[in-house]
Amino acid sequence: MTFTPHGKHLIAGEWVSGTESFKSEPAHGNAHSFSVGTVDLVARAAQGAEEAFWEYGYSSRETRAAFLDAIADEIEARADAITQIGCEETGLPEARLQGERGRTTGQLRLFADHIRKGDYLDKRVDAAQPDRKPAPRPEIRLIERPIGPVAVFGASNFPLAFSTAGGDTAAALAAGCPVVVKGHSAHPGTGEIIAEAIHAAIEKTGMPSGVFSLIQGGKRDVGQALVQHPLIKAVGFTGSLAGGRALFDLCAARDEPIPFFGELGSVNPMFVLGESAKARAEEISRGWAGSLVMGAGQFCTNPGIAVVLDGPDADHFVAAAKASLEDVAPQTMLTDGIAKAYREGCERFANSKVAKTIYTTDSEGRTASPNIFEVSAADFLQAQELGEEVFGPLGLVVRVSSIDEMVELARGFDGQLTMTLHMDEGDLADARKLTPVLERKAGRLLVNGFPTGVEVVDSMVHGGPYPASTNFGATSVGTLSIRRFLRPVSYQNFPAELLPEDLQ
Repeated sequence: MTFTPHGKHLIAGEWVSGTESFKSEPAHGNAHSFSVGTVDLVARAAQGAEEAFWEYGYSSRETRAAFLDAIADEIEARADAITQIGCEETGLPEARLQGERGRTTGQLRLFADHIRKGDYLDKRVDAAQPDRKPAPRPEIRLIERPIGPVAVFGASNFPLAFSTAGGDTAAALAAGCPVVVKGHSAHPGTGEIIAEAIHAAIEKTGMPSGVFSLIQGGKRDVGQALVQHPLIKAVGFTGSLAGGRALFDLCAARDEPIPFFGELGSVNPMFVLGESAKARAEEISRGWAGSLVMGAGQFCTNPGIAVVLDGPDADHFVAAAKASLEDVAPQTMLTDGIAKAYREGCERFANSKVAKTIYTTDSEGRTASPNIFEVSAADFLQAQELGEEVFGPLGLVVRVSSIDEMVELARGFDGQLTMTLHMDEGDLADARKLTPVLERKAGRLLVNGFPTGVEVVDSMVHGGPYPASTNFGATSVGTLSIRRFLRPVSYQNFPAELLPEDLQ
Protein backbone atom coordinates (compact mmCIF):
# COMPACT_ATOMS: atom_id res chain seq x y z
CA MET A 1 0.00 0.00 0.00
CA THR A 2 1.43 3.36 -1.04
CA PHE A 3 0.79 6.46 1.05
CA THR A 4 1.14 9.98 -0.35
CA PRO A 5 0.79 12.70 2.32
CA HIS A 6 -1.55 15.63 1.71
CA GLY A 7 0.50 17.87 4.02
CA LYS A 8 -2.33 19.35 6.12
CA HIS A 9 -2.78 19.90 9.84
CA LEU A 10 -5.62 18.24 11.74
CA ILE A 11 -7.24 20.92 13.87
CA ALA A 12 -10.22 19.84 15.97
CA GLY A 13 -11.64 17.57 13.28
CA GLU A 14 -10.71 19.63 10.20
CA TRP A 15 -7.79 19.13 7.81
CA VAL A 16 -6.34 22.60 7.38
CA SER A 17 -3.71 24.03 5.01
CA GLY A 18 -1.49 27.02 5.66
CA THR A 19 0.03 29.74 3.54
CA GLU A 20 3.61 28.52 4.04
CA SER A 21 5.04 25.05 3.53
CA PHE A 22 8.17 23.03 4.16
CA LYS A 23 9.65 19.98 2.45
CA SER A 24 10.34 16.74 4.24
CA GLU A 25 13.90 15.38 4.07
CA PRO A 26 13.48 11.61 3.71
CA ALA A 27 16.36 9.17 3.95
CA HIS A 28 15.15 7.79 0.64
CA GLY A 29 12.11 8.17 -1.59
CA ASN A 30 10.25 11.33 -2.53
CA ALA A 31 10.15 14.51 -0.47
CA HIS A 32 6.67 15.91 0.26
CA SER A 33 5.32 19.36 1.08
CA PHE A 34 3.69 20.08 4.43
CA SER A 35 1.95 23.15 5.77
CA VAL A 36 3.84 25.12 8.39
CA GLY A 37 2.24 25.44 11.80
CA THR A 38 1.25 28.86 13.13
CA VAL A 39 0.39 30.49 16.43
CA ASP A 40 -3.20 30.87 15.20
CA LEU A 41 -3.48 27.13 14.63
CA VAL A 42 -2.22 26.56 18.16
CA ALA A 43 -4.99 28.78 19.51
CA ARG A 44 -7.64 26.99 17.44
CA ALA A 45 -6.42 23.57 18.51
CA ALA A 46 -6.24 24.54 22.19
CA GLN A 47 -9.72 26.01 22.10
CA GLY A 48 -11.05 22.87 20.42
CA ALA A 49 -9.37 20.75 23.08
CA GLU A 50 -10.92 22.81 25.87
CA GLU A 51 -14.38 22.49 24.34
CA ALA A 52 -13.88 18.75 23.94
CA PHE A 53 -12.77 18.38 27.57
CA TRP A 54 -16.21 19.25 28.93
CA GLU A 55 -17.49 16.06 27.30
CA TYR A 56 -14.44 13.83 27.03
CA GLY A 57 -13.07 14.58 30.50
CA TYR A 58 -16.35 13.46 32.04
CA SER A 59 -16.89 10.41 29.84
CA SER A 60 -16.92 6.87 31.24
CA ARG A 61 -13.80 4.74 31.46
CA GLU A 62 -15.34 2.27 29.03
CA THR A 63 -15.99 5.04 26.50
CA ARG A 64 -12.35 6.13 26.60
CA ALA A 65 -11.09 2.54 26.54
CA ALA A 66 -13.14 1.81 23.43
CA PHE A 67 -11.67 4.94 21.82
CA LEU A 68 -8.10 3.81 22.57
CA ASP A 69 -8.83 0.37 21.15
CA ALA A 70 -10.31 1.98 18.03
CA ILE A 71 -7.14 4.04 17.51
CA ALA A 72 -5.07 0.86 17.72
CA ASP A 73 -7.38 -0.83 15.21
CA GLU A 74 -7.10 2.07 12.77
CA ILE A 75 -3.30 2.11 13.05
CA GLU A 76 -3.17 -1.61 12.32
CA ALA A 77 -5.47 -1.13 9.34
CA ARG A 78 -2.81 1.19 7.86
CA ALA A 79 0.13 -1.04 8.79
CA ASP A 80 1.83 -1.34 5.40
CA ALA A 81 1.42 2.33 4.55
CA ILE A 82 2.84 3.36 7.94
CA THR A 83 5.89 1.16 7.41
CA GLN A 84 6.40 2.55 3.92
CA ILE A 85 6.33 6.25 4.85
CA GLY A 86 8.15 5.67 8.14
CA CYS A 87 11.06 3.88 6.47
CA GLU A 88 11.32 6.54 3.79
CA GLU A 89 11.39 9.43 6.22
CA THR A 90 13.63 8.02 8.96
CA GLY A 91 15.81 5.44 7.23
CA LEU A 92 14.86 2.92 9.93
CA PRO A 93 14.57 -0.68 8.71
CA GLU A 94 11.17 -2.25 8.12
CA ALA A 95 11.52 -4.65 11.04
CA ARG A 96 12.16 -1.76 13.42
CA LEU A 97 9.09 0.16 12.18
CA GLN A 98 6.92 -2.93 12.39
CA GLY A 99 8.08 -3.61 15.92
CA GLU A 100 7.54 -0.02 16.95
CA ARG A 101 4.06 -0.03 15.45
CA GLY A 102 3.27 -3.10 17.55
CA ARG A 103 4.55 -1.32 20.64
CA THR A 104 2.39 1.71 19.81
CA THR A 105 -0.82 -0.24 19.40
CA GLY A 106 0.14 -2.43 22.35
CA GLN A 107 0.46 0.52 24.71
CA LEU A 108 -2.85 1.95 23.50
CA ARG A 109 -4.54 -1.34 24.34
CA LEU A 110 -2.61 -1.57 27.62
CA PHE A 111 -4.01 1.79 28.70
CA ALA A 112 -7.50 0.71 27.62
CA ASP A 113 -7.25 -2.33 29.90
CA HIS A 114 -5.69 -0.23 32.66
CA ILE A 115 -8.52 2.28 32.87
CA ARG A 116 -11.13 -0.45 32.60
CA LYS A 117 -9.75 -1.92 35.83
CA GLY A 118 -9.98 1.46 37.54
CA ASP A 119 -7.14 0.99 40.04
CA TYR A 120 -5.43 4.16 38.80
CA LEU A 121 -8.27 6.24 40.26
CA ASP A 122 -6.82 5.69 43.76
CA LYS A 123 -10.27 5.94 45.31
CA ARG A 124 -10.30 6.64 49.04
CA VAL A 125 -13.27 7.00 51.39
CA ASP A 126 -13.23 8.16 55.00
CA ALA A 127 -16.64 7.64 56.53
CA ALA A 128 -18.33 10.37 58.51
CA GLN A 129 -18.01 10.30 62.30
CA PRO A 130 -20.93 12.41 63.48
CA ASP A 131 -20.38 11.49 67.13
CA ARG A 132 -16.65 12.32 67.21
CA LYS A 133 -15.63 14.66 70.04
CA PRO A 134 -14.90 17.48 70.30
CA ALA A 135 -16.11 17.96 66.68
CA PRO A 136 -17.80 15.61 64.22
CA ARG A 137 -15.93 14.48 61.12
CA PRO A 138 -17.57 14.79 57.68
CA GLU A 139 -17.51 12.08 55.02
CA ILE A 140 -14.58 12.64 52.63
CA ARG A 141 -14.06 10.84 49.32
CA LEU A 142 -11.06 11.16 47.00
CA ILE A 143 -10.54 10.28 43.36
CA GLU A 144 -8.09 11.17 40.59
CA ARG A 145 -9.52 13.49 37.92
CA PRO A 146 -8.17 14.57 34.49
CA ILE A 147 -6.39 17.92 34.39
CA GLY A 148 -7.52 19.25 30.98
CA PRO A 149 -5.91 19.70 27.54
CA VAL A 150 -2.34 18.38 27.20
CA ALA A 151 0.36 19.37 24.69
CA VAL A 152 2.64 16.62 23.33
CA PHE A 153 5.85 17.15 21.36
CA GLY A 154 6.72 14.31 18.99
CA ALA A 155 10.18 12.73 19.34
CA SER A 156 12.70 12.37 16.53
CA ASN A 157 13.95 8.88 17.40
CA PHE A 158 10.60 7.10 17.81
CA PRO A 159 8.27 8.18 14.98
CA LEU A 160 5.48 5.99 16.36
CA ALA A 161 5.93 4.97 20.00
CA PHE A 162 6.94 8.43 21.29
CA SER A 163 5.18 10.65 18.78
CA THR A 164 1.69 11.32 17.44
CA ALA A 165 -0.10 8.40 19.13
CA GLY A 166 2.77 7.47 21.39
CA GLY A 167 2.96 6.97 25.12
CA ASP A 168 2.27 10.59 26.13
CA THR A 169 -0.80 10.79 23.90
CA ALA A 170 -2.08 7.38 25.00
CA ALA A 171 -1.68 8.21 28.70
CA ALA A 172 -3.35 11.61 28.37
CA LEU A 173 -6.30 10.26 26.38
CA ALA A 174 -6.69 7.42 28.88
CA ALA A 175 -6.78 9.94 31.73
CA GLY A 176 -9.53 11.92 29.98
CA CYS A 177 -7.38 14.73 28.60
CA PRO A 178 -7.65 15.99 24.99
CA VAL A 179 -4.29 16.23 23.23
CA VAL A 180 -2.64 18.75 20.91
CA VAL A 181 0.44 17.25 19.23
CA LYS A 182 3.29 19.32 17.83
CA GLY A 183 4.56 16.94 15.14
CA HIS A 184 8.29 16.43 14.61
CA SER A 185 9.55 17.70 11.27
CA ALA A 186 11.80 14.63 10.88
CA HIS A 187 8.79 12.45 10.03
CA PRO A 188 5.75 14.59 9.15
CA GLY A 189 4.26 12.02 6.78
CA THR A 190 4.33 9.37 9.49
CA GLY A 191 2.68 11.83 11.85
CA GLU A 192 -0.01 12.58 9.28
CA ILE A 193 -1.02 8.97 8.64
CA ILE A 194 -1.22 8.30 12.39
CA ALA A 195 -3.37 11.41 12.77
CA GLU A 196 -5.63 10.03 10.05
CA ALA A 197 -5.99 6.84 12.10
CA ILE A 198 -6.90 8.83 15.22
CA HIS A 199 -9.36 10.96 13.23
CA ALA A 200 -11.03 7.81 11.90
CA ALA A 201 -11.30 6.46 15.46
CA ILE A 202 -12.86 9.74 16.62
CA GLU A 203 -15.54 9.48 13.96
CA LYS A 204 -16.10 5.76 14.54
CA THR A 205 -16.61 6.14 18.30
CA GLY A 206 -18.37 9.51 18.31
CA MET A 207 -15.73 11.40 20.26
CA PRO A 208 -15.77 15.21 20.27
CA SER A 209 -13.72 16.51 17.35
CA GLY A 210 -11.37 18.60 19.49
CA VAL A 211 -10.13 15.61 21.47
CA PHE A 212 -7.06 15.47 19.21
CA SER A 213 -5.19 17.89 16.94
CA LEU A 214 -1.90 17.67 15.03
CA ILE A 215 0.11 20.76 14.13
CA GLN A 216 2.96 20.15 11.68
CA GLY A 217 6.23 22.02 11.43
CA GLY A 218 6.44 25.59 12.58
CA LYS A 219 9.21 27.64 14.11
CA ARG A 220 10.01 28.19 17.77
CA ASP A 221 7.08 30.55 18.12
CA VAL A 222 4.69 27.63 17.56
CA GLY A 223 6.20 25.52 20.32
CA GLN A 224 6.36 28.53 22.60
CA ALA A 225 2.72 29.41 21.93
CA LEU A 226 1.67 25.83 22.65
CA VAL A 227 3.31 25.54 26.07
CA GLN A 228 2.20 29.05 27.05
CA HIS A 229 -1.41 28.82 25.90
CA PRO A 230 -3.60 29.30 28.99
CA LEU A 231 -5.86 26.37 28.08
CA ILE A 232 -2.96 23.86 28.03
CA LYS A 233 -2.54 22.26 31.46
CA ALA A 234 0.54 20.02 31.02
CA VAL A 235 3.24 19.22 28.45
CA GLY A 236 4.88 15.94 27.45
CA PHE A 237 8.23 16.20 25.67
CA THR A 238 11.04 13.91 24.52
CA GLY A 239 14.07 15.60 23.00
CA SER A 240 17.26 17.52 23.58
CA LEU A 241 18.38 18.99 26.88
CA ALA A 242 18.61 22.50 25.44
CA GLY A 243 15.22 22.43 23.72
CA GLY A 244 13.47 20.78 26.64
CA ARG A 245 14.96 23.13 29.21
CA ALA A 246 13.82 26.15 27.17
CA LEU A 247 10.25 24.85 27.07
CA PHE A 248 10.40 23.91 30.76
CA ASP A 249 11.36 27.47 31.64
CA LEU A 250 8.48 28.81 29.54
CA CYS A 251 6.02 26.58 31.39
CA ALA A 252 7.35 27.82 34.73
CA ALA A 253 7.17 31.46 33.60
CA ARG A 254 3.45 31.34 32.75
CA ASP A 255 0.93 33.29 34.82
CA GLU A 256 -0.35 29.82 35.70
CA PRO A 257 2.74 27.56 35.78
CA ILE A 258 2.08 24.05 34.50
CA PRO A 259 3.99 20.76 34.77
CA PHE A 260 6.47 20.00 32.01
CA PHE A 261 7.22 16.29 31.74
CA GLY A 262 10.41 16.30 29.69
CA GLU A 263 12.81 13.46 28.94
CA LEU A 264 15.99 15.30 28.05
CA GLY A 265 19.26 13.38 28.10
CA SER A 266 21.07 10.39 29.56
CA VAL A 267 24.33 8.46 29.08
CA ASN A 268 23.07 5.42 31.06
CA PRO A 269 26.33 4.32 32.71
CA MET A 270 27.17 0.63 33.06
CA PHE A 271 29.35 -0.57 35.97
CA VAL A 272 31.30 -3.81 35.51
CA LEU A 273 32.32 -5.27 38.86
CA GLY A 274 35.50 -7.26 39.39
CA GLU A 275 34.37 -10.88 39.54
CA SER A 276 32.05 -10.51 36.57
CA ALA A 277 34.91 -8.97 34.57
CA LYS A 278 37.21 -11.86 35.44
CA ALA A 279 34.61 -14.43 34.42
CA ARG A 280 33.13 -12.82 31.31
CA ALA A 281 34.70 -9.51 30.33
CA GLU A 282 34.52 -10.33 26.62
CA GLU A 283 30.91 -11.50 26.80
CA ILE A 284 29.82 -8.34 28.64
CA SER A 285 31.80 -6.19 26.22
CA ARG A 286 30.18 -7.74 23.16
CA GLY A 287 26.74 -7.16 24.68
CA TRP A 288 27.64 -3.57 25.45
CA ALA A 289 28.85 -2.99 21.90
CA GLY A 290 25.63 -4.43 20.49
CA SER A 291 23.52 -2.21 22.73
CA LEU A 292 25.68 0.79 21.88
CA VAL A 293 25.10 0.56 18.12
CA MET A 294 21.47 -0.60 18.22
CA GLY A 295 19.43 1.75 16.08
CA ALA A 296 22.59 3.71 15.24
CA GLY A 297 22.84 4.59 18.93
CA GLN A 298 19.69 6.72 18.71
CA PHE A 299 17.95 5.34 21.79
CA CYS A 300 17.50 7.43 24.92
CA THR A 301 18.67 4.39 26.91
CA ASN A 302 21.86 3.95 24.86
CA PRO A 303 24.62 2.86 27.33
CA GLY A 304 27.23 5.44 26.36
CA ILE A 305 29.60 4.86 29.27
CA ALA A 306 31.11 1.64 30.63
CA VAL A 307 32.96 1.82 33.97
CA VAL A 308 35.50 -0.98 34.55
CA LEU A 309 38.22 -1.77 37.10
CA ASP A 310 41.63 -1.10 35.56
CA GLY A 311 43.83 -4.10 34.79
CA PRO A 312 44.01 -7.09 32.44
CA ASP A 313 40.24 -7.67 32.56
CA ALA A 314 39.64 -4.09 31.46
CA ASP A 315 42.13 -4.67 28.62
CA HIS A 316 40.10 -7.71 27.51
CA PHE A 317 36.90 -5.66 27.74
CA VAL A 318 38.27 -2.88 25.55
CA ALA A 319 39.76 -5.27 23.00
CA ALA A 320 36.49 -7.20 22.68
CA ALA A 321 34.50 -4.01 22.21
CA LYS A 322 36.86 -2.84 19.49
CA ALA A 323 36.67 -6.22 17.73
CA SER A 324 32.88 -6.21 17.89
CA LEU A 325 32.57 -2.75 16.38
CA GLU A 326 35.00 -3.33 13.53
CA ASP A 327 32.34 -5.42 11.78
CA VAL A 328 29.53 -2.86 12.18
CA ALA A 329 28.51 -1.27 8.90
CA PRO A 330 27.52 2.42 8.65
CA GLN A 331 23.93 3.07 9.68
CA THR A 332 21.49 5.73 8.49
CA MET A 333 20.64 8.34 11.09
CA LEU A 334 17.23 9.91 11.56
CA THR A 335 18.06 13.35 10.14
CA ASP A 336 20.93 15.23 8.57
CA GLY A 337 21.04 17.44 11.66
CA ILE A 338 21.37 14.49 14.03
CA ALA A 339 24.15 13.02 11.86
CA LYS A 340 26.00 16.36 11.92
CA ALA A 341 25.67 16.62 15.69
CA TYR A 342 27.05 13.07 16.04
CA ARG A 343 30.11 13.94 13.95
CA GLU A 344 30.69 17.02 16.09
CA GLY A 345 30.43 14.94 19.24
CA CYS A 346 32.99 12.46 17.92
CA GLU A 347 35.33 15.34 17.05
CA ARG A 348 34.97 16.72 20.57
CA PHE A 349 36.09 13.39 22.03
CA ALA A 350 38.87 12.94 19.48
CA ASN A 351 40.22 16.40 20.31
CA SER A 352 40.02 15.86 24.05
CA LYS A 353 43.35 16.11 25.91
CA VAL A 354 42.48 13.22 28.23
CA ALA A 355 40.41 10.74 26.18
CA LYS A 356 42.31 8.02 24.35
CA THR A 357 40.98 6.78 21.01
CA ILE A 358 40.27 3.03 20.95
CA TYR A 359 38.38 2.74 17.69
CA THR A 360 37.53 5.55 15.33
CA THR A 361 35.70 5.77 12.02
CA ASP A 362 34.70 8.42 9.54
CA SER A 363 30.98 9.14 9.37
CA GLU A 364 29.74 10.93 6.26
CA GLY A 365 26.46 12.48 5.21
CA ARG A 366 23.50 10.95 7.02
CA THR A 367 25.32 7.79 8.10
CA ALA A 368 27.05 6.99 11.37
CA SER A 369 29.76 4.50 12.29
CA PRO A 370 30.78 3.62 15.86
CA ASN A 371 33.58 5.22 17.84
CA ILE A 372 35.05 4.23 21.22
CA PHE A 373 37.29 6.16 23.57
CA GLU A 374 38.68 5.52 27.06
CA VAL A 375 39.73 7.67 29.98
CA SER A 376 40.84 7.29 33.58
CA ALA A 377 38.35 8.08 36.32
CA ALA A 378 40.53 10.92 37.61
CA ASP A 379 40.62 12.59 34.19
CA PHE A 380 36.92 11.95 33.60
CA LEU A 381 35.98 13.72 36.82
CA GLN A 382 37.92 16.78 35.62
CA ALA A 383 36.48 16.76 32.07
CA GLN A 384 32.75 17.30 32.46
CA GLU A 385 32.18 17.46 28.72
CA LEU A 386 32.99 13.73 28.44
CA GLY A 387 29.91 12.97 30.52
CA GLU A 388 27.53 14.74 28.12
CA GLU A 389 25.32 12.67 25.84
CA VAL A 390 26.42 12.16 22.24
CA PHE A 391 23.35 10.98 20.34
CA GLY A 392 24.69 8.10 18.28
CA PRO A 393 26.99 5.04 18.52
CA LEU A 394 29.76 6.58 20.59
CA GLY A 395 31.05 4.77 23.68
CA LEU A 396 33.42 5.75 26.46
CA VAL A 397 35.24 3.30 28.75
CA VAL A 398 36.16 4.79 32.13
CA ARG A 399 38.87 2.91 34.04
CA VAL A 400 38.75 3.09 37.84
CA SER A 401 41.47 1.98 40.24
CA SER A 402 39.20 0.54 42.94
CA ILE A 403 35.62 -0.05 43.96
CA ASP A 404 35.82 3.09 46.12
CA GLU A 405 36.78 5.15 43.07
CA MET A 406 33.88 3.54 41.20
CA VAL A 407 31.51 4.68 43.95
CA GLU A 408 33.01 8.17 43.84
CA LEU A 409 32.54 8.24 40.07
CA ALA A 410 28.92 7.12 40.39
CA ARG A 411 28.23 9.90 42.87
CA GLY A 412 29.50 12.42 40.34
CA PHE A 413 27.06 11.47 37.58
CA ASP A 414 24.03 13.61 36.82
CA GLY A 415 20.56 12.07 36.85
CA GLN A 416 20.08 9.19 34.43
CA LEU A 417 17.27 7.16 32.92
CA THR A 418 19.14 3.93 33.70
CA MET A 419 22.19 2.60 35.49
CA THR A 420 23.41 -0.98 35.10
CA LEU A 421 25.46 -3.35 37.25
CA HIS A 422 27.27 -6.35 35.83
CA MET A 423 28.07 -8.65 38.72
CA ASP A 424 28.61 -12.23 39.83
CA GLU A 425 27.97 -13.74 43.26
CA GLY A 426 31.42 -12.68 44.46
CA ASP A 427 30.59 -9.02 43.67
CA LEU A 428 27.71 -8.79 46.13
CA ALA A 429 29.58 -6.74 48.75
CA ASP A 430 30.73 -4.22 46.14
CA ALA A 431 27.26 -4.09 44.64
CA ARG A 432 25.86 -3.20 48.07
CA LYS A 433 28.18 -0.17 48.15
CA LEU A 434 27.07 0.99 44.70
CA THR A 435 23.33 0.33 44.78
CA PRO A 436 22.30 3.20 47.12
CA VAL A 437 24.20 5.63 44.90
CA LEU A 438 22.69 4.29 41.68
CA GLU A 439 19.22 4.37 43.22
CA ARG A 440 19.56 8.10 43.82
CA LYS A 441 20.82 8.72 40.29
CA ALA A 442 18.47 6.76 38.01
CA GLY A 443 14.87 5.72 37.48
CA ARG A 444 15.64 2.16 36.39
CA LEU A 445 18.41 -0.10 37.71
CA LEU A 446 19.51 -3.22 35.84
CA VAL A 447 21.66 -6.20 36.76
CA ASN A 448 23.46 -8.23 34.07
CA GLY A 449 21.53 -6.73 31.19
CA PHE A 450 21.55 -3.79 28.82
CA PRO A 451 19.16 -0.83 29.01
CA THR A 452 18.08 -0.66 25.38
CA GLY A 453 14.71 -2.37 25.04
CA VAL A 454 12.23 -0.62 27.34
CA GLU A 455 9.31 -2.83 28.38
CA VAL A 456 5.86 -1.23 28.26
CA VAL A 457 4.48 -2.69 31.49
CA ASP A 458 2.92 -1.60 34.77
CA SER A 459 6.24 -1.67 36.66
CA MET A 460 8.36 0.34 34.20
CA VAL A 461 9.93 3.67 35.13
CA HIS A 462 11.28 5.62 32.18
CA GLY A 463 12.45 8.79 33.85
CA GLY A 464 14.93 9.89 36.46
CA PRO A 465 16.49 12.84 38.26
CA TYR A 466 17.33 15.91 36.18
CA PRO A 467 18.59 16.12 33.44
CA ALA A 468 17.27 12.67 32.53
CA SER A 469 13.82 14.15 33.05
CA THR A 470 12.32 17.30 34.52
CA ASN A 471 10.12 15.46 37.01
CA PHE A 472 11.82 12.67 38.94
CA GLY A 473 8.51 11.28 40.19
CA ALA A 474 7.14 10.57 36.71
CA THR A 475 7.59 8.04 33.93
CA SER A 476 6.85 8.38 30.22
CA VAL A 477 6.51 4.61 29.67
CA GLY A 478 4.16 2.18 31.39
CA THR A 479 0.77 2.61 32.98
CA LEU A 480 2.17 4.69 35.84
CA SER A 481 2.59 7.49 33.29
CA ILE A 482 -1.14 8.22 33.44
CA ARG A 483 -0.57 9.92 36.80
CA ARG A 484 1.08 12.85 35.04
CA PHE A 485 -2.26 13.94 33.65
CA LEU A 486 -4.43 13.46 36.74
CA ARG A 487 -4.91 15.37 39.97
CA PRO A 488 -6.58 14.26 43.21
CA VAL A 489 -9.88 15.87 44.20
CA SER A 490 -11.60 15.41 47.57
CA TYR A 491 -15.40 15.59 47.87
CA GLN A 492 -16.69 16.43 51.32
CA ASN A 493 -20.29 15.72 52.31
CA PHE A 494 -21.31 15.41 48.65
CA PRO A 495 -24.65 13.85 47.75
CA ALA A 496 -24.11 10.62 45.83
CA GLU A 497 -25.92 12.05 42.83
CA LEU A 498 -23.28 14.81 42.46
CA LEU A 499 -20.24 12.57 42.80
CA PRO A 500 -18.26 11.35 39.77
CA GLU A 501 -19.71 8.07 38.57
CA ASP A 502 -16.62 6.14 39.64
CA LEU A 503 -16.89 7.46 43.21
CA GLN A 504 -20.57 6.84 43.80
